[in-house]
Amino acid sequence: MNGDPLVYEILNQLEINFEYFEHPEAPTIEIAMQYWKDIKETTHCKNLFFRNHKGNKHFLVILDHLQALDIHELEKRLKQGKLSFASEQRMGKYLGLKPGSVSPFGLVHDEQHHVHLFLDENIRHLPNISFHPNLNTASLVIPFKDFERYLDWTGNTFEYIQLY
Repeated sequence: MNGDPLVYEILNQLEINFEYFEHPEAPTIEIAMQYWKDIKETTHCKNLFFRNHKGNKHFLVILDHLQALDIHELEKRLKQGKLSFASEQRMGKYLGLKPGSVSPFGLVHDEQHHVHLFLDENIRHLPNISFHPNLNTASLVIPFKDFERYLDWTGNTFEYIQLY
């Protein structure tokens, strides 16, 4: 299976069932949508990694991949000051990831629980969601209730907010 072996190890340890879908490299939502068309009954997520203006706080924002996000509106909602996309170096340091593969599964590498998650309220009651397993050549579909169990396991803080 493509992806981060640690992700599969943790999912198995937590007894979280998942469906695995291998596909060509998909570094953007637009490209990934070509390969997701055959994955039924799931919502694919957009994962955006931000830093605050001081660079001392980092946030992972998760929402439905079909939703647009206004960063200025996001700044108002999060009340964290000016936000910008985190650099590749920060992505590697805090999530062990490269651009185009951002996923909440990267939290397996955030041993200090530095990254805070903001999840869109609209995904909270979905039956299934999908993410890359820390490599953009595959997608994993998991039940949302199990995704919350995974988030609890990570020890990272998270909250639900209305993003759109």
